[in-house]
Amino acid sequence: MTSESYIFLAGASRGVGREIAKCLIAENHKVKALLRLPDTKPELEGMGLKVVMGDALDIASVETAILGEENIGTVISTIGGLPKDGERADYLGNKNLIDIAVKAKVQQFILISSIGSGESAVALPPQALETLGPVLLEKEKAEQHLINSGLTYTIIRPGGLKSEPATGNGFLTTDYKIAGTIHRADVAQLACECLTSETAKNQVFSAIDHNMTYVQ
Repeated sequence: MTSESYIFLAGASRGVGREIAKCLIAENHKVKALLRLPDTKPELEGMGLKVVMGDALDIASVETAILGEENIGTVISTIGGLPKDGERADYLGNKNLIDIAVKAKVQQFILISSIGSGESAVALPPQALETLGPVLLEKEKAEQHLINSGLTYTIIRPGGLKSEPATGNGFLTTDYKIAGTIHRADVAQLACECLTSETAKNQVFSAIDHNMTYVQ
């Protein structure tokens, strides 16, 4: 990633994505954010992000956004969650981002997923798995599509998310049997650290707080 290249961020309007945006701007990265609804556009532009309107579920708008005039070095996606209307973005939205990232020859793709996806399903109690099962299957499909894409990837699966300020106790582990909770701001910090970490390349991590962990 050169100083001239942008980081493309999908999911900057709220949650972990918003925290990642703050972290990237604080570290003087150039950030281009994909925004589906205009509500938070003035705020994000005020933070210093270049905002492009588009929907991750619409591959044409993703292509226009990523293959624009800016050189995109890295794509970070935090999209997912319950849709207000229509189709979930957990798989299809991320698939579109991944496919266009391949076309753009980006150097790195960081995907924020969730503990419970893939082999980390063993870390969740049965009741949680039953509730979240359909969502986690979508996230797992997105993870697999990224792994199979040929891109250099980092997949981060946070535990239960809290909105309090960062604790600094967040950590990444390849132990998929571990679970717990973590603050969104700490997930963001860990994601930003992966931008320059050789050991984070082509890895799948669980992300939790040292003081809020448990093993199933």
